[in-house]
Amino acid sequence: MRTVTNYFIVNLAFSDVSMAAFNTVFNFVYALHNDWYFGLGYCRFQNFFPITAMFSSIYSMTAIAVDRYMAIIYPLKPRLSSTSTNVVIGVIWIVAFSLAFPQCFYSKTDFYSPRTVCTVDWPGDFGGKHQLSYQISLIILIYLLPLLVMLVTYSLVGQALWGSEIPGEASEHYQNQIQAKRKVVKMMIVVVVTFALCWLPFHLYFILGSFNKDIYKQKYIQQVYLAIFWLAMSSTMYNPLIYYCLNQRFRSGFRRAFRWCPFIKASEKDKMELQHTRTFRMTRSFQMDSTTMQRDSTERSTTTTLMKF
Repeated sequence: MRTVTNYFIVNLAFSDVSMAAFNTVFNFVYALHNDWYFGLGYCRFQNFFPITAMFSSIYSMTAIAVDRYMAIIYPLKPRLSSTSTNVVIGVIWIVAFSLAFPQCFYSKTDFYSPRTVCTVDWPGDFGGKHQLSYQISLIILIYLLPLLVMLVTYSLVGQALWGSEIPGEASEHYQNQIQAKRKVVKMMIVVVVTFALCWLPFHLYFILGSFNKDIYKQKYIQQVYLAIFWLAMSSTMYNPLIYYCLNQRFRSGFRRAFRWCPFIKASEKDKMELQHTRTFRMTRSFQMDSTTMQRDSTERSTTTTLMKF
């Protein structure tokens, strides 16, 4: 299952799990009690890491969309190697760290008896202009821009896959390829739409709060924030469910990986599914190499003929 798409899916899963493990519970406790118990170090981390993980998560989805676009629209062009894919993932994390660094650098804790608060104190930020500019930049860079890229790429891919009918005389192998590509694209569209819906209220909450601080003084604003916060954080748990429901290979791999659990049973069909995937990939690689060799041979023959002429 070591494909370019799966590399990005693993990075997406790592980002989601990290968000759930290192931020969700601590932020929930702080929002519930409105008292920061975890010190300055973790205050910096909890203001820094959610942005980092979210950036990595959504740009992994964007990379998957671009990879699907290249694979389906330009199937003869060379794909990313595993090394190049890892470089792309590394660049995603470096940019994510850079974007989130101001939140870490300007974080501080203040004691207002009887409680401690964790805040981001932008220097010289009169009227909250710096904070507003940063929030707008975030919503553009880690929400609107990647969603726009994915909208365009998946629209073009959808037009290519569903815009024309599969020829009636097409081989069964070709039809299976098209159906498999359609399933992957459907799955990733569901992932993207789920992510967008879960995070939209969260972004709107902070944008509106940056324009009007009185929003934070409303009677039930704490309950509203908790609901919005948990909706955003819940996006991390939907992806495995989506993969399991919509991807046969993921189901087979999951059951094989966790077959030691008493309530999970891996069948021989799951083993055959994974073996079929590896065999298909090796066969496809051989066919592409053969095609390349034939094309090179034809080009050399043509060149020789022209030289003789």
